[in-house]
Amino acid sequence: MTRQAQRWVLLALLYFVFAVALGVGMAASHDFRLRPIHVHLNLLGWVSLALTGWVYTQFPRAAANRAATLHFWLYNLALPVMMGGLAALLLGTPAAEPVVAISSVLVFASVVLFVVNVIRHRLPAGKAAA
Repeated sequence: MTRQAQRWVLLALLYFVFAVALGVGMAASHDFRLRPIHVHLNLLGWVSLALTGWVYTQFPRAAANRAATLHFWLYNLALPVMMGGLAALLLGTPAAEPVVAISSVLVFASVVLFVVNVIRHRLPAGKAAA
């Protein structure tokens, strides 16, 4: 597994712990207002990051370029901001809406960058795209 892929998987594991801890906390308190955060942490944190690590393992050329580095930092800086903003919004702070909007667009942009990067570098080294 490449170093790039390992970073994605390790962060996925951290998100998994946070998501489960939030779920346990909500169940213990019977306060489920942050359910969307729990769901997003599981899907965009745990599952998506783990799958991204796997994809970068399958396509090492895609993992070994500047686009992959930009994808990593853009996604992993925007996602926590998006989760914090969404939590604030769900807990009654409407002023957090622009934070959620902007960070969501940045997460989306990083996903598009990832897809384009993998498609462009899907062939083994030395092979030309058709």
